[in-house]
Amino acid sequence: MGHHRHALRTSAVGAVSAALIAGTALGLAPTAQAAAAAVRFVDIAGDGGTVLKANVVTPAGADGSRRYPLLVMPTSWGLPQVEYLAQAQKLADSGYVVLTYNVRGFWQSGGEIEVAGPPDVADASKVIDWALANTPADAQKVGMAGVSYGAGISLLAAAHDKRIKAVSAMSGWADLIDSIYSGRTQHSQATALLGVAGTITGRPSAELQQTLKDFFASNLSKEQEMIAWGKKRSPETYVDQLNKNGAAVFMANGWGDTIFAPNQYAKFYEELTGPKRLEFRPGDHATAELTGLFGLPNDVWTDTGRWFDHYLRGVDNGIDREQPVQLKPRTTGAYEGYPDWKSVGATRKKIALAGTTTIHTNVDSGADGGTIFLSSILDQIAQVPPMASIPLLPRRWAAVWQSERYASVQRVRGTTTLHTTLTPTKESGTLVAYLYDVGPLGLGKLVSNAPYTFYGQTPGEPFGVDLELYSTAYDVPAGHRLALVVDTVDPLYIEHNPSGAQLTFSSPANDPSYVSVPLREQ
Repeated sequence: MGHHRHALRTSAVGAVSAALIAGTALGLAPTAQAAAAAVRFVDIAGDGGTVLKANVVTPAGADGSRRYPLLVMPTSWGLPQVEYLAQAQKLADSGYVVLTYNVRGFWQSGGEIEVAGPPDVADASKVIDWALANTPADAQKVGMAGVSYGAGISLLAAAHDKRIKAVSAMSGWADLIDSIYSGRTQHSQATALLGVAGTITGRPSAELQQTLKDFFASNLSKEQEMIAWGKKRSPETYVDQLNKNGAAVFMANGWGDTIFAPNQYAKFYEELTGPKRLEFRPGDHATAELTGLFGLPNDVWTDTGRWFDHYLRGVDNGIDREQPVQLKPRTTGAYEGYPDWKSVGATRKKIALAGTTTIHTNVDSGADGGTIFLSSILDQIAQVPPMASIPLLPRRWAAVWQSERYASVQRVRGTTTLHTTLTPTKESGTLVAYLYDVGPLGLGKLVSNAPYTFYGQTPGEPFGVDLELYSTAYDVPAGHRLALVVDTVDPLYIEHNPSGAQLTFSSPANDPSYVSVPLREQ
């Protein structure tokens, strides 16, 4: 089995590397006449002597007579060291020494996959040490950047290494547990995808294998241990250190990121006290940055370059004077600027969830969050999110409430919240809430969703539920309604409803149930 995995890994690295290198050549073709940046493939001793495969790109003509800002870029989960080659060459042409490296446990680097654990953080500092000793890099101008796994490691490293002055974290995470276990519910598709990719392209550590086993087995006796494991790997845990170090932090993510939902980035952004910028766009995990990996024009990578130009090279390009929160709604092509995250949804509109509704569990009603990657990419490219016919949803398995028909466009911006009273017939259970944009014919387009799981409740006893749906920016057309749908089964998540369980939603007079929808000022 080990030999088979090695063969898969070797074959895959060739295919992925060839694709990235080919794309790099195409993307850089217009500048082929210019002097080329120098590329070296090197081995670097990481924490404990673990060999990290890396490449160094230096500006053309660098002869040791001057120093250049340094950018260190850890690779994404499962991708080889040539991942950033196109961007590294562009950045080197702009006057940076760029060092990209394969994180431990993946491809040809040594060690095992630690999931951004302490060895990965220590590796980043070792890589910086090597670059300062072996390249014309300026020790006073060090930055880190990465997509996905590389983004998380970059944020963690900036909290632990004062030399890092600026970070670009694209499609990363701030809270690992809130990303894959929000609402105490396992995000099964996302985590399974990471697990499979890690097994094919790397060597999962025994700790990671056991954590995944407990995760998918819903082993509650290991829940606190799993949470502690995740918190150790979450930049939010070290936000005070990061603020103390003062690194300038740029973060970008997709509204439909099915691995690292935007909520946790938005919360983390509000906790940062140094120079900061937050950007959200349509798309799924890392899809907004993808074209940039092939050297093609890309908004995220353009702003990453501007961020480093200002905070490492001192270029007065105005990025520090722009509105620091930049959002591109899913339904329009124009960016919107805000002074902070709390200003995104300036007003809120409540939809009352009146009456008492009982649903049966264990059956998918047809309201779903979609399929990882596929659904959000369709929404990104064609504005076709997951859909459901709201009138045809079976009320035995789905609770449905609808707003009035709106006379004007409703610009949903930010985080929708649900408050309700739930009475279960069993001590545990799972519900999934969906917010839909419903047209005149009853066809609902998914605006947002989120899961919620409970344990240890007394059957027949009501309790309050407060749930944040995933943050988004979506325009509901005039003449449409908003609908809240709640059911108990979704392929994206593991559900915990005992056989035959029922859930009753009510709205007591002294504690009414509602959905609170954040809206941009008209």
